[in-house]
Amino acid sequence: MRILYLHQYFATPAMPGGTRSYEMARRLVAAGHEVHMITTDRTPKRRGRGWYTTREAGIDVHWLPVPYGNEMPFGKRIRAFFRFAVAAAHRAVRVGGDVVFATSTPLTIAIPGVYASRRLRVPMVFEVRDLWPELPIAVGALRSPVTIAAARRLERFAYRNAAHIVALSPGMRDGIVRAGVPPGRVSVIPNSCDIELFGVDPAVGAGIRSRFAWLGDRPLVVYIGTLGVINGVGYLVRVAERVRQLDPEVRFVVIGSGMEAGRIRAEAEARGLLGTSLFLFDGIPKRDVPAWLSAADVATSLFVDLEPMWANSANKFFDALAAGRPVAINYGGWQAELLRETGAGLVLPAADHDLAAKELLDFLRDTERRREARRAAAGLARERFDRNRLAAQLRETLESVVAAKDARATTAAIGS
Repeated sequence: MRILYLHQYFATPAMPGGTRSYEMARRLVAAGHEVHMITTDRTPKRRGRGWYTTREAGIDVHWLPVPYGNEMPFGKRIRAFFRFAVAAAHRAVRVGGDVVFATSTPLTIAIPGVYASRRLRVPMVFEVRDLWPELPIAVGALRSPVTIAAARRLERFAYRNAAHIVALSPGMRDGIVRAGVPPGRVSVIPNSCDIELFGVDPAVGAGIRSRFAWLGDRPLVVYIGTLGVINGVGYLVRVAERVRQLDPEVRFVVIGSGMEAGRIRAEAEARGLLGTSLFLFDGIPKRDVPAWLSAADVATSLFVDLEPMWANSANKFFDALAAGRPVAINYGGWQAELLRETGAGLVLPAADHDLAAKELLDFLRDTERRREARRAAAGLARERFDRNRLAAQLRETLESVVAAKDARATTAAIGS
């Protein structure tokens, strides 16, 4: 089977960012399928503006230089979305395939997905990573009635033209069904745990700790991910300030980049935390994340206090589980229920920084509870979110829509 995999933000382990598409695609290749990834080079260093192709773990990756970053104004980001959508539509048709697998965000990925599906007369499977347009509406990125209506029409257009839809969380599935999609056309395949990547020797984490005199054997809380508006990492700065008042030995590390990076640095400096109990680093490649998680006592996954965020399936949550590290979150929803059910971490109050600091510190001081949380996190990674099992589910989904299309063609030929 020749799979056209469309993802504007594709990243390899050598690059910062989530690697779900890379990990899924290389497993599809290992299963005997041919995968062509249509994506962007977001920090182009090559001269020229045209497509170029590389081979990554058996995946044929078609790159189009389109500068993009979370720090860009929303208008420029929208222009980047549409520039890629138009170019990707033509590239996908030229490459050809037996099935189109288009993964959002952005929702504009539906444009080349549907175009290629129709031109090639093959089915499209659409993957929903975030509930657009609910999220940009919730954070105020989409405000005018015209743009909101256009985004909702694009959402319905994507769902209507998909042979099947993959949602990354139960909440996303429910949102898709509310939009009118029959439940039987939606599968939940959440973000996954790369256990082989994150199961590093404890000496790797010890090496991180030995590099920094300010860390050593002190308690460590980390955030590794995007520093965007929706991530609300300023919350961790305010919690860190309260924790320092109770225990100045606790260390906080924030690793990432994004449009809020300058604001987070300024707030940490204004509160007297920067370089004393809170330390900031630029974003790192995915392959370097396991070392920091190995060094951490608690990993965090954060969002601003808005209910539409509760359906998220953030990579950082699953990376923490894969590393066998307790994860602290500050939102409700399915992940909060999972942590309360299993004890694999803790759910901090979003609106009460003092209480959040106390609960976090109580957790850090309770050696037995942390040990049990690590065991529970590793168990979730193995038993419910192992990448190999979930990649097999995706493979079966793609194979089934192609088989159904072939069956319909055979029936039509017999009938004629």
